Amino acid sequence: MDLKYQILIVDDVADNIQVAMNILQEDNYDFSFAISGEAAYELLLNNEFDLVLLDVMMPGIDGFELCEMIKHNEKLKDIPVVFLTAKVDIDSISRGFRVGGVDYITKPFQAEELIARVKNQLELYTAKEILKHQNISLETKIKLGEERLLTELEKTQIEMIFVLSGLMESASDESASHVRRVAEISKLLAHYHRSLSEDDENIIYHAAPMHDVGKITIPQSILQKEGPLTQEEFTLVKQHTTKAHEFLRHSSRKIMKAADIIAHEHHERWDGSGYPQGLQGEDINILGRIVAVADVFDTISHDRAYKKALPQKEAAEYILQNGAKQFDPALVKIFEEHLDEFLAIV
Repeated sequence: MDLKYQILIVDDVADNIQVAMNILQEDNYDFSFAISGEAAYELLLNNEFDLVLLDVMMPGIDGFELCEMIKHNEKLKDIPVVFLTAKVDIDSISRGFRVGGVDYITKPFQAEELIARVKNQLELYTAKEILKHQNISLETKIKLGEERLLTELEKTQIEMIFVLSGLMESASDESASHVRRVAEISKLLAHYHRSLSEDDENIIYHAAPMHDVGKITIPQSILQKEGPLTQEEFTLVKQHTTKAHEFLRHSSRKIMKAADIIAHEHHERWDGSGYPQGLQGEDINILGRIVAVADVFDTISHDRAYKKALPQKEAAEYILQNGAKQFDPALVKIFEEHLDEFLAIV
């Protein structure tokens, strides 16, 4: 199907416009015209054109100035400009190309030359527009493909976390309900934390269940022991943080990286007395600080093989009393301000 090209002819001499239109009228073109640079720019702003045939010497805004205006306008800059002029000196021709012109046709017009040059520029412009839209379409397809791939990878990570969390539950006395509650408490803390985004909330929700995954390396006889652990046994249990870090640290995926941080740092304490690294304050990653609160609050709120649960109010009071000692004081403040929501989870 033939394209109907829109051509704007700009010349302060109406006869020159008519001559150009007469020569080009047999081709499939629609014409608009202007006899000043100001009028031409107004037409350009309010209409779609495929080519501008532009006289150089005009009162007011001349052809060079108008071409510069076109090339500095984001909407208009890709429209090809062909200069029509009697000025054939090298300086004028050079300036025409510098300001953005794509061709230079001298007056008086040679019909065959005008027809051929206009046709070539329109075909080139059309080819560029098609290529540009194809590139945009290709970029969109690539972006959507990458997003689908990332989504699939994230789903795979979540499924892997689910499987590993199941292994952890079977190896220790931690229940599926504990893992779920820690995830929900962590997400709620992240939700109210001013420096974290909705994406951060979702990441911590999916990664938090991995907080004790390193316990699959600890003997079940120790993990399920009734009564207090010996010092030697406790030293062995503490290794679950570093063991988890050893097999999670190599992942470059955001959920698994978050799981690595959480598993490695959720037993660090705000005052520096935690393990395995003895990190202090904000040197502890915010993900580890959040899960530290969530894990302890849920753990002391429910029966374990080695310890009976505290009443909810006492469990909450423990968190409140240990701000700036065991826990990040900013997180303890969030916990206190939204206590009813946290109590509803446990």
